Amino acid sequence: MKEKIITACKNLLQQKISDLNAALNSVNEAANNETKSTAGDKHETAKAMMQLEQEKLSNQLTILNSQINDLQKIDVTKKHSVIGNGSLVTTNNGVLFISVGLGKINVDEKDVFAISFLSPLANLLAGKKQNDFVKLNRVDYKVINVG
Repeated sequence: MKEKIITACKNLLQQKISDLNAALNSVNEAANNETKSTAGDKHETAKAMMQLEQEKLSNQLTILNSQINDLQKIDVTKKHSVIGNGSLVTTNNGVLFISVGLGKINVDEKDVFAISFLSPLANLLAGKKQNDFVKLNRVDYKVINVG
């Protein structure tokens, strides 16, 4: 199951990367087509805005590529008895995959929540094992299974 979840996460990240690359190409084209007008200030402002957008998109691409690298480091064969990065955790409130923060994904018609190891819930769950409890925002989580 973990392997399928990682594949679904990678596919989602690849799609986001593809979308960002398309947006970046569009911004680059617009920047290249920008001609200096008679109103110099407007040109400089438009150029600066496009540069900011390029930087923002580039930073997002860096983050997504980092998340793919983080996923590739997870050993899908490792059986966790204690919750840590790469754990598949079944709780009374759903199934969590402690890895990268992607939110709800559907794998084999089951909802799995991919959450970052740095998220508040993952921090509370870190080091816990089967039958342990944690509470976050007045919601109780009972660890039913750790894989």
